[in-house]
Formats: sequence, structure tokens, C-alpha cells
Amino acid sequence: MTLAPDLLARLARHEAELTAIRHDLHRHPELGFAETRTAALVAAKLRGWGIAVVEGIARTGVVGTLRGRRGPGGAIALRADMDALPIQEATGLAHASQTPGVMHACGHDGHTTMLLGAARYLAEHPDFHGTVHFIFQPAEEGLAGGRLMVEEGLFERFPADAVFGLHNEPGLALGRFGTRTGPMLANVDGWSVRFRGTGGHGAVPHRATDPTQPMAQFIATLQSVIGRNIPAGQTAVLSVGHIVAGDARAPNVIPAEVFLSGTGRSFLPVAREVMERRLRELAAGCALAHGCVAEVDYQHAYPAVVNTPAEVRLAARAAAALGAVDDDYPPITAGEDFAYLLQQRPGAFMLAGNGFAPDGSYHHVHTPHYDFNDGLLPIGAAYWVSLVAHALGDAGEGAR
Repeated sequence: MTLAPDLLARLARHEAELTAIRHDLHRHPELGFAETRTAALVAAKLRGWGIAVVEGIARTGVVGTLRGRRGPGGAIALRADMDALPIQEATGLAHASQTPGVMHACGHDGHTTMLLGAARYLAEHPDFHGTVHFIFQPAEEGLAGGRLMVEEGLFERFPADAVFGLHNEPGLALGRFGTRTGPMLANVDGWSVRFRGTGGHGAVPHRATDPTQPMAQFIATLQSVIGRNIPAGQTAVLSVGHIVAGDARAPNVIPAEVFLSGTGRSFLPVAREVMERRLRELAAGCALAHGCVAEVDYQHAYPAVVNTPAEVRLAARAAAALGAVDDDYPPITAGEDFAYLLQQRPGAFMLAGNGFAPDGSYHHVHTPHYDFNDGLLPIGAAYWVSLVAHALGDAGEGAR
């Protein structure tokens, strides 16, 4: 497959159609494992373009398969996520969510549309060796739909030499790309601590054991886990996001227990282990110092997204054919369940610039004011096509 020099112009001719698809998806967001309407739309589009479709993988996942007309060759998988977030939209846009409390606040409507745009183009121009699998994954937002797809035999049913992902990046200029070899997105952990004491009357605290004291000491000391246990050249984060104690109607009562929870982020397995061990030790020590007990729950969620060198080089070449690419993009402490796919196959995760507002500002993902930049639709679709051209082109050697 030879990359058309006017590829972006060709795909730009479909921008109105892609925008209409994206706006439709945005108006009708669906949460993880409930993407029935979205999956049906995806499957219908793929079938309409002559692409073989399998539905119902990981409940609502869809995989389309297209074989090139140049005969045998490698196989690659291209993945987009479909789910929305439990956020009340506040954009005021004409295509704003029509589902109360649910919106596409991360751009998955755009991710789905870009892969659909690429699938249509490749179905019309299957001038490549081998096979492309289009993976439309459910439940990326915290429910590990990628892991479930793998557990249900994704790569046994749809063999691939490598797998690739693409995500929009607000604040990165439109037409620019970013990726890196090695850890790119973080391990994601969740933790909670419950400090238990006796509680009592606030007027006679000496008759009580007060769990608010170890809680306060724990929060004040928590950042020492990072600052004094993780090497300065490594990145790790511990944050408190939720605290519950007592009753606002009874401020003269020392509560018998305090509950707090938060998140941990890291890139290396050793840092993850140190964070968990030291958080547990810190909670126990603070509790002991104040005559209380601490119950700690520490959960490993998504693993880190770790890109492999050969696939990063391939993805960077594909992006460079369309615009500027930074192949040493700084790692990000957000998480992504694309990591589960990368644990099974080599691959690369790419960021595509979502641009800025006219005043230079931008809304980050996971906020009620976010909206995907429709100008990215043909660019993202072109990236996928370019990737297929570079991976399964004239040499027909596959992703490696």
C-alpha cells in the first residue's frame, strides 16, 4: 500500500459525514458495558462498508476484520474506546448529551468516529498485504473492558502481530502527535484507610480515642511516601480524594471512625510496591500513636501502558507522514486499560493533538465543559490509514 500524498485531503472530504457521526454519538452517550446503541451503530457502519463484523465481545464490544487485496502478510489491530462518563454536560452545544448525568467527556465519541473513518477508507482502498482488525472496545473508564476482551480470547479469535491505540490530547496543537518507548501512562491504584477509635464527647476528649488525629497526621505525612521513598528521577503520585467523618449535625461529637480514600499513580513496578508498603506502614503507625487501629485496602487497577520500541518507531513514522511527532513525549500519570492489550501483544499508544480554543485555552478531559475537536477527525482517521500503509504496505512484513 502506497500512502496517498493527498490522504488528508481525501479524508477531509468526509469530514461532514464524520462530524455527523461524532455528534450523534455525543448526543447519545452510554456508560461502560451499556454501549448498545453505539455498538449497533458501529457494526452497521462496518457491515455497510463490506467489513466482516463480530459483535458481543466483552458484552458490547465490536471487532471488524478487513483483509487486504495484495494477499498474505502480517496482521495488526487498531483499537478505539466507546464508553462515556457519569458527568453532567455543561457545554451548551447543539450536540450536547441528551442523557442526564452522562456525557462523552473524554473524547471516546471522537475515537470511535476516527477509527470508523479509517475503516471506510481502507475498505474502499484495501491496497495492502495481510489483515487489519478494528477493535471497538467497551468500558475503558474504570471497568476494564480491555481486560475482559483479552480474557474472552480477543487475540486468539483475531490474531495480530501488534496492537495500536490513539487518544486525543487537549493542549497539544492540532496536527501534532506524541508517543514514547516504554511506560507512557501510569499504573493506577485505589486505596482507602479506615481509622477506628472509641469516639466520645468533644468536651472531654481525654475519655476517648480520637481517630481524627491519626487521620490528620496520615494526610500531613502522606507525601513523604513519595518524597522520601521514591527516587527523585521517578514519577509517582499519591492523592486523597474522599474523606468522611462524623455528622455535621453533631459537631460536639468525636467520631468513632474516619474513612478516607484516594489514588496512587506510578510507572515502575518497584515504585508501585514501595507506595503500597509505605502507605500501609504509615497508616498503622499513625493509628498506633493515637491508640486507634487502621484498616487499609490497597487495590491495583490498570497496569501501566508500556509501548514497545519497534512499534513506537512504526507509529512515529506513520504520524510523521501527516504532521509533527514527538517520539519522546513526557509520560502521563493518567491510566488506560489499553495496557491489558499491550500485555498480550507489542504495540504503541499515540496521542493526537486536540488543539486549543481561539483564546489559547482548552478544556481538559473528564470535565463537564470538554468537547472533542471535530477538526481532528480526518487527521486521526488519516493516522490510522498511514499506520496500515507503513505496517502492511508494499513489503508486507507486518508491524515488525
